Amino acid sequence: MSSWVSHLPDDMEFADVVGHGMNAEELAANPRLSRWFVQDLNRDAELALDTESFDAALCCVSVQYLQKPVEVFAEVRRVLKNGSPFIVTYSNRCFPTKAVAIWRSLDFRSHATLVYHYFERAGFADIDVRVLANGMNGDPLVAVTGYA
Repeated sequence: MSSWVSHLPDDMEFADVVGHGMNAEELAANPRLSRWFVQDLNRDAELALDTESFDAALCCVSVQYLQKPVEVFAEVRRVLKNGSPFIVTYSNRCFPTKAVAIWRSLDFRSHATLVYHYFERAGFADIDVRVLANGMNGDPLVAVTGYA
């Protein structure tokens, strides 16, 4: 779930970075992506990617828009190699007209519990929730990580 920026550290090299998104122009403008594809995961959660073919997966500030999050998380788990991390980050911002109702109805702390349950129901292990930025000097940022 990418766009024109991947939020990956500039000083880290990766052999291959595959991006997914909803906007081909934004994905094409992302210099960190080796390749990318456009797909509406709310219509089709099945990823046309090989089973156990990825070392890690990231979802940055997009989980609140998933209408079938457990199905999407299960697909991410399928394409990850055994023991590989899936990291989901979110802040307190969203497009309210696009966010799912349950996300809008919960408070910031409850979002972590919800994402934790998505991981749990999709079969991830060693799920961890961390506050990366507390919002004192900008937006808060939370990362929830699970392992395939």
